[in-house]
Amino acid sequence: MKSIFFITIFTFLLLLAFFATYRGWQVLQLFPSIRLGYLIINIVLFGVLLSNFLLRNVLSDDIAKVFAFIGFSYLIFVIYILLSFLVSDIAYLLNLLFHFAPPGMKAFRFGVFVTGFVVIIISMIVGNYNFNNPKIVNLNIKSEKPLQGKKLRIVAASDLHLGVSIDKSYLQKYVALINAQKPDLVLLAGDIADNSTAPIIRQNMAEEFRSIQSKFGVFAITGNHEYFGESPYALENYLKTAGVTYLRDSAVLVDNSFYVVGRDDKMNTKRQPLNEIVKGIDSKKTLILLDHQPFHLDEAAKNNIDLQISGHTHNGQFFPGSLIVKRMYEVAHGYLKKNSTHYYISSGLGIWGPQYRIGTQSEIVVIEMAY
Repeated sequence: MKSIFFITIFTFLLLLAFFATYRGWQVLQLFPSIRLGYLIINIVLFGVLLSNFLLRNVLSDDIAKVFAFIGFSYLIFVIYILLSFLVSDIAYLLNLLFHFAPPGMKAFRFGVFVTGFVVIIISMIVGNYNFNNPKIVNLNIKSEKPLQGKKLRIVAASDLHLGVSIDKSYLQKYVALINAQKPDLVLLAGDIADNSTAPIIRQNMAEEFRSIQSKFGVFAITGNHEYFGESPYALENYLKTAGVTYLRDSAVLVDNSFYVVGRDDKMNTKRQPLNEIVKGIDSKKTLILLDHQPFHLDEAAKNNIDLQISGHTHNGQFFPGSLIVKRMYEVAHGYLKKNSTHYYISSGLGIWGPQYRIGTQSEIVVIEMAY
């Protein structure tokens, strides 16, 4: 399964880089020296991107982090420069029909290339700023069950993707941001690790998890990326040593007044149905569900869940990915209410791959819940 996944990714990246290089070579035919430089730079940067995948377990964390940033930045550039080529191709086809520009449109194509290059660089600068400055989303909700006259301040985050790129220094900032909200309850909705738990252990990130200040503790679940590592249980075992309550198809009663329910990720095809997990618990009490991938949202409503927190989508992470995920999920990002069940689908605190949020945001959600 992992081999098929990585072969598919490699083939996809190779095709993207090839077409970006080839089309740039065509556009720059009037500028031989720039053309050669463009070819060499593309080959070198693709090599860095490939090395990031193949050698990340061999390189030191510091070097691997640099390789990852450069390689994934190149990937963003390739995607956007291909979009600029698409614009010039559409104009070229229209010119064949309406003859509004000189044959070949060489000057026009070069102009689109240069303009696209400038726009891409500006977008990446803004996107990196957005990633490094997470937003705080505030949400006020009320359980529709008989109220106990209590309020719960929840801080929820998903998709930290901790590892080489998002390292301990990032986690320190995330923990400071969480603690600043003075939470009663902290919920981590999966993809806490990027893949391997090894860099998390090497950097002693348990120290940071222990420093999270929460009245009722920290609760976490598995995401799909935990299944890409050495074992889907590796992170669970490690976080338990840091005092994190890890839920896998299980529920725990907190303060004798509400339940936190955690599902294993959808990657586990044998995970328990939600109705089995909540069977036998007191449904008159408030039920808060963590389920990483926001599929089949009706399940929560059918099982008397008051609040579901999910992540996974990253809201596409960068445009036009945001358009794609909107078609994939009932809700790709934000708040939804179905019947008496409240949902929040987070765009994530961290990211996978490129450290850019273009048209999306990194975030934590602060929920004031009356129950």
